[in-house]
Amino acid sequence: MTIAAVEDSKQSIADATHELLLEADSVPDPRHQACLDQVVMLNAPVARSIASRYRSKGVDADDLEQVAYLGLVKAANGYRLDAATAFLSYAVPTIRGELKRYFRDCAWTIRPPRRVQEMQGSIAAAEPELIQRLGHVPTDEETAEALGTDPAEVAEATSVRGCFSTLSLDAPGAAEGGTSLLETVADAEAGYDLVEDVHRLTPAVSSLGDRDKRILQLRFCNGFTQEEIGQELGVSQMQVSRLLRGILDTLRSELAETVPKNG
Repeated sequence: MTIAAVEDSKQSIADATHELLLEADSVPDPRHQACLDQVVMLNAPVARSIASRYRSKGVDADDLEQVAYLGLVKAANGYRLDAATAFLSYAVPTIRGELKRYFRDCAWTIRPPRRVQEMQGSIAAAEPELIQRLGHVPTDEETAEALGTDPAEVAEATSVRGCFSTLSLDAPGAAEGGTSLLETVADAEAGYDLVEDVHRLTPAVSSLGDRDKRILQLRFCNGFTQEEIGQELGVSQMQVSRLLRGILDTLRSELAETVPKNG
């Protein structure tokens, strides 16, 4: 089918939709509802197309289509003929809003704060009417003004994407060679704790006398036994044991004062 033929087909559907909406506006039920049902049937491919754009978010395709059809039904029932906006210009954001509302309420894997979810719902509900009134998709500032809130809150809510599905850690990573995501996650590194301990210990050790520093060096850096330290310093092993215990008690007291207390 050529581009011209596609455009002609779209225009024919738009014209038929408009005629059905005109008739629905002038007749009572059951003919009124029958006209709206025909509008939904004519424009069902649009709903399916919009739903297909959300398939990468981890929700079943059939569920997405059902939600999109619901949005289309709402658009058919809520459209005002006196509006300057064409039916599809009103229906498309209505369908998108229904899909976004579904994701907000039913499809989160990782939930953002409740206020963000609620703001998304408010935006989805207000967007169709704003589009009809403004004639274009509203900016964050226009949406914020309509909702009586700050544009930054609207921007935050509309920026939350990708929280509906998660990847398995066994999924392939971005690097070549078959690396999984799990292999790219950093392991816990004990060295960081050691650096922090040394950072906290250094001031306490610097306040010790030269002999105490020497004992610590021989014991913990050089690996000397207490007997070897005694021979090095010319004292008994018992004295070394007593000195070493006193040094460690001093360091513990110093460190205890530098550790932040909870509460």
